[in-house]
Amino acid sequence: MATGTEPAADRHVNDHYALLGVRPDASPQEIESAYRRGALELGYQDGAWRELRDAYDVLRDPEERARYDTERNGFGPPRPPQKKTHNPVDRLFPNLPHGWRVAIDWVVTIAGAVAIVLAIKAWVVNPYRIPSSSMEPTLHCARPAQGCEASTSDRVLANRFIYHFREPRRGEIVVFITPKLALQECGSQGTFVKRLIGVPGDVWEERNGVVYINGKRLNEPYIQATRRDTQTLALRDIPPRNTYTRIPKDYYLMMGDNRSSSCDSRRWGLVPRKNLIGKVFATYWPPNRISFH
Repeated sequence: MATGTEPAADRHVNDHYALLGVRPDASPQEIESAYRRGALELGYQDGAWRELRDAYDVLRDPEERARYDTERNGFGPPRPPQKKTHNPVDRLFPNLPHGWRVAIDWVVTIAGAVAIVLAIKAWVVNPYRIPSSSMEPTLHCARPAQGCEASTSDRVLANRFIYHFREPRRGEIVVFITPKLALQECGSQGTFVKRLIGVPGDVWEERNGVVYINGKRLNEPYIQATRRDTQTLALRDIPPRNTYTRIPKDYYLMMGDNRSSSCDSRRWGLVPRKNLIGKVFATYWPPNRISFH
């Protein structure tokens, strides 16, 4: 009986795994076998067998075993390290209820998406609608507005950052903020879309509707003959009159492709570089008008 009682003395411990003689990562089958073997060794002695039975009852039930493992205070195998989260909501509020965390995640996601869209519109690309006939037929406006050729206004995209990296170029279609005189001369002001014709250093003039730069006729394949006007003007004739003989630094002269119906630099003056918003690079609507400029 000595060999039968010695294990019993060794089994009076608080650790259920040690009591059964199994490792903390033992399988359910190993726990079952250890319990039956221990019960036979003890001969079902009342006190020791009850401790063994209690240990077995805890470890055979997955939920009870998980709870026990949590409360063992380091007796078992080290718990796997908790994964670090990159979610700022989880980092700021680690104990936030699941429902609140999901709601905050949605709010943050939507707010982030809106911020990205606004940032793109402010600094990268922005859409614009063509409201008047000043750029016909290159860019259409919608009937019944006077001079418009289409039933739907063209929608264009402007590159808002390009002029931070290079100088504006002659012939580009540009979105810009008009000088204040445009309100008086055109009845509107704000954001206009025109073609950049004169750059700093140019001597610009219009002779009977034909543009000359530095004394040479400008090749303008985008102008239809029926869209030209018959004006003859020089830089001294544009506001402020009798001021310029050459376009000064950081100023640009804008004209519409529909010269006979365009309220442009000839009526409200040159545009400072700080007013340039960006270069129009594409028409994206309507579908049959999709093109690059």
